[in-house]
Amino acid sequence: MSNNTRLLKKPLFMAIGSALLVQACAIPTIETRDPNVSLPEKFSASNELSTGSSTGLGADKNNDASNGEAKIEWEAWFNDPYLTALVETAVTNNKEVAVLVQRINMASNEVYAREGEYLPSVSAGAAIETEKVGEYTREGAVEEQLDIREGEAFPDPLANLKLGLNASWEVDIWHKLRDASKVASLEYLASIESKNFFITQLVSEVSRSYYELLALDNKLANIDATIKLQRNVIHTINTLKEYGRASSLPVARFNAEVKKNESERFLIKQEIVEKENAINLLLGRMPQPIQRNSNALFSEDIVKPNIGVPASLLENRPDIREAELTLQAANLNIDVAKANFYPSLELKAGVGLSAFDSRYLFNVPESLAYSLSGDIFAPLINRRAIEAVYKNASAEQIQAAYEYELTLLKAVTEVSNSLSKLDNLGRSADAKKAQISSLESSVDIANRLFTSAHGEYLEVLLAQREALEARSEFIETRQQQLAALVDLYQALGGGWQSSST
Repeated sequence: MSNNTRLLKKPLFMAIGSALLVQACAIPTIETRDPNVSLPEKFSASNELSTGSSTGLGADKNNDASNGEAKIEWEAWFNDPYLTALVETAVTNNKEVAVLVQRINMASNEVYAREGEYLPSVSAGAAIETEKVGEYTREGAVEEQLDIREGEAFPDPLANLKLGLNASWEVDIWHKLRDASKVASLEYLASIESKNFFITQLVSEVSRSYYELLALDNKLANIDATIKLQRNVIHTINTLKEYGRASSLPVARFNAEVKKNESERFLIKQEIVEKENAINLLLGRMPQPIQRNSNALFSEDIVKPNIGVPASLLENRPDIREAELTLQAANLNIDVAKANFYPSLELKAGVGLSAFDSRYLFNVPESLAYSLSGDIFAPLINRRAIEAVYKNASAEQIQAAYEYELTLLKAVTEVSNSLSKLDNLGRSADAKKAQISSLESSVDIANRLFTSAHGEYLEVLLAQREALEARSEFIETRQQQLAALVDLYQALGGGWQSSST
């Protein structure tokens, strides 16, 4: 190479290098956001329910106030074996859980794919090709004048056989590929947390539906008992009629009340069927009777759970961990997008055998062929796509930060609401018990007064109706108490832990 050629190429390389440097430096300014993770020192709902000092369900298994009830596996949380069996079936068979598992598998495969991108790519191959050139072309004229060997002309057409290895490697100078692999890993972990969060919701939904079913059973039993009592009153009135101490009017009124309650009874039975089918849907199975213990609704006293402190939500709640992992991935995605502004270096190499005839393919070194190249490149003109990706990465990071804050806020709010609900429902239940006790006494008094002809049948009818309504309301309150306890367990981040996982 002449000195003049070298002098011409040197400025060319300098110009290209300068252009690449300018390209790398002209990176637009973006904004990012650090999330506000400040949490209160303790949950606030009422003085009685904000300390986390009392023992609750499962306290013998875990008495760590910093973690609270959320660390208890759901198998130990539910004392009803029928409910435990339903939850186990739901976690195993639920179709949405199965979908989430496949998403986790896809995310795992994406991690492997991203890891492979920053490793050298090596391929082996074989090829055969043939070419016929015109005699009156440059190549054809040259071939006519040359011999492969003395007295052996070029084959016509000319074949080319290849057998070799090719390798390429994009040198990850700016850690773009490694950061992309880390993003995939974080997204994989986030998909696991997404499944765990769904399981908490599934466990809670099955539990709430189960308690609603028990409440319907008890409402049905309450109506049956009331109907039986009313029929006894009708029998008493018919007896009094024989002695001329009563008329047909009370019988008609009580018969109407019985029919009204029987109508309500059929409606409750329909609700029971629909609630059973709803539970079966959560369990991923066809409609069938739900095995249960209806007495479990009142079998145990509802105690105050060990709630721990708000900071434990960061560890216990899968949705918060998912939001945190998503935020970390968004931060790394900014670095990945930024690296697109910098030059890329790609190394290529190939080695193999090449000949126009299979007889000469393995004649080494004559058939040996190899290549080695290094390419450095960066966009110089159309930067809009790169800038758009970079700015989108910024927007996604800010969005992820806000979503993380929102998830924290929702978590603390849900716990606070559940605590307050448990407190108020407990007081409501106590008042309802006292009301039922008074109404049952009034029913007894009204029956005795009517039997002794010192009272009106309307007083008996009204007392029975009020007692029925009060018992139904108490059943609903009890069901709401248990549902609120389940909601609190979910809000604290419990429900996804299991001895089987």
